[in-house]
Amino acid sequence: MPELRKDPILDRWVIIATERSRRPSDFAPTAVPVNTGESVFSPGSEDKTPSEVFQIGRDASAAANSSGWNVRVVPNKFPALHPDGDLDSRAVGPFDAMNGVGAHEVVIENPSAAWDLADASVEEMGNVLEAYIERNKVLSEDERFRYILTFRNYGSTAGASISHPHSQIIAVPVVPKQLKDQLDVAKAHYRAKRRSIYGDLVRQEIESGARIVEENQHFVVLCPYASRFPFETTIYPKRQQHDFTAITAEEKLALSETLPRTLKRIKNALNNPPYNMMIQTAPITSPRPGQSDYWGTIAEDYRWHIDILPRLTQVAGFEWGTGFYINPVSPENAAEFLRDS
Repeated sequence: MPELRKDPILDRWVIIATERSRRPSDFAPTAVPVNTGESVFSPGSEDKTPSEVFQIGRDASAAANSSGWNVRVVPNKFPALHPDGDLDSRAVGPFDAMNGVGAHEVVIENPSAAWDLADASVEEMGNVLEAYIERNKVLSEDERFRYILTFRNYGSTAGASISHPHSQIIAVPVVPKQLKDQLDVAKAHYRAKRRSIYGDLVRQEIESGARIVEENQHFVVLCPYASRFPFETTIYPKRQQHDFTAITAEEKLALSETLPRTLKRIKNALNNPPYNMMIQTAPITSPRPGQSDYWGTIAEDYRWHIDILPRLTQVAGFEWGTGFYINPVSPENAAEFLRDS
């Protein structure tokens, strides 16, 4: 019988349609093709991108924007937001508007167009994480910005327009509503119980074990209780920390092992499906004009995490019309299958 499940953090219901339950082999996503050639991001094509803002690997004596890098970060050539100018927040009749100010960067994860994050070595993954951390730190110093999302679109149906392995970082001047909703719930839970709702969730999931994919000293990988999509997967740090950039060297090493292995499980189980990966971290907490104490207990109540959403089904009319998601695979079955992959 179908089951309604409620996400305790987003106050969102999903339908686990057990009568429509499907095995992993029933999904037939188009496998993401491997790029065996070169691309605009390949070494030797550095002049085809905007000038880099960060790189790892090239000798310090080498010229900027030359080959020899392991990871390279450049401004997006076609940015969603532009880094120059003032916000100019204003009313337009009953509406609000501001200039499209922000930052939009591309993290070119590896020189090889055929490389895959799921196959990354610990060193390679560590370099990518280091690029994420350093660029998040730099962008957070801009007082115009309120939130930074680091994300990865894998495959064209997941939004990737270039097949060369890359991630993106976008800084925006507002806090997204979905994150505000999470922060409100986390704050209310902490004020009532003096505990993080994320800590409670992780502890209970570990005790249950039914939805755990993998666990180590620093991280737990699980399929959420109220998963919106088949094989939706989340990686949580075990230590309470709201800011992704504050991970320790030991945690970064553990994540450099855990994240590629999780992506490899999904790749093996589901025939290399397209997916979206997002690092969900806290908004920028350094003082901003008019918001010196806005975040209050955020360091104790919110916890950063990584969401991975395989693109196996489509959002259709019922989902758009109601906000309910229909998931044909229970997270318990998904976790069991991923554990064995």
